[in-house]
Amino acid sequence: MVTARKKKTPNISADELSRYYKEMLMIRRFEEKAGQLYGMGLIGGFCHLYIGQEAVVVGLETIAKAGDQRITSYRDHGHMLACGMDPKGVMAELTGREGGYSKGKGGSMHMFSREKDFYGGHGIVGAQVPLGAGLAFANRYRNNGAVSFTYFGDGSANQGQVYETFNMAALWRLPCVFVIENNQYAMGTAQRRSTSTPAIHTRGAAFGIPGEEVDGMDVLAVKAAGEKAAAHCRAGKGPYILEMKTYRYRGHSMSDPAKYRTREEVQKVKSEKDPIDHVRDLLIIGKHATGDELKGIDKKVKAIVSEAADFAQTSPEPDVSELYTDILATA
Repeated sequence: MVTARKKKTPNISADELSRYYKEMLMIRRFEEKAGQLYGMGLIGGFCHLYIGQEAVVVGLETIAKAGDQRITSYRDHGHMLACGMDPKGVMAELTGREGGYSKGKGGSMHMFSREKDFYGGHGIVGAQVPLGAGLAFANRYRNNGAVSFTYFGDGSANQGQVYETFNMAALWRLPCVFVIENNQYAMGTAQRRSTSTPAIHTRGAAFGIPGEEVDGMDVLAVKAAGEKAAAHCRAGKGPYILEMKTYRYRGHSMSDPAKYRTREEVQKVKSEKDPIDHVRDLLIIGKHATGDELKGIDKKVKAIVSEAADFAQTSPEPDVSELYTDILATA
């Protein structure tokens, strides 16, 4: 379980802190709105929200360079927004509209952006891990200095293909940062009941892959660990594992009432470890912003999200002819 943190003023600029605050708040407000639209029946299929985990992807995106790729599982909206994808296009994809990133054909779990080097969004548990290593293989083959950030959860960490991938990534010294987003629960099963290894990142040791546990609720801790891991990969030393100890506030998906944990447990994490509140406190303690100024930021973020929701509801549905597009890739 994530533990309470001590508040202190870090050696970081006000502009950087403010940017992290805005980016995490954008993900939080976007996901809240997505939850509302799902409840209204405007989003169909599965919908997995990222609320509570914002510091992980925002922290790692701060150290990503042009050409670096990112690939993840079905809890993917936050990753899309953090790498610069347009909230309108993301929300429109959730509602199955033509203006979505996959033209309304992928929905919540399956959208891509070659422009942003975002390779999904994958619905099969753990299936994105070997694909992430494939991206890293291409980087090594081309000697382009890029890194593949391959995200998966604590539940996926028990899938066999993960360890086949570890073996190949270590053998071929692939520039891949394996990011385990350990939010404590694999669907509805607590990690302590499903995983024999308390520290999941140590499973890479058998393959010679270094790794570490990171406070995934602290964007600055994530940033520091990401810098170390990416430098390791860019130096040609092979893959690195980051186990982000984080926490999701909502159920596994919108259909999950999350009765396997107590309200007190969730509230304790919210009150002691919330990633956005942490940065908010740092901004105020460091006198970088006032409470009113932060409220103003929240108001602007909400306006952007509302605009995205309006676009998602007014964008036309895809034409039937779209059933035959994006099926075959040609050189």
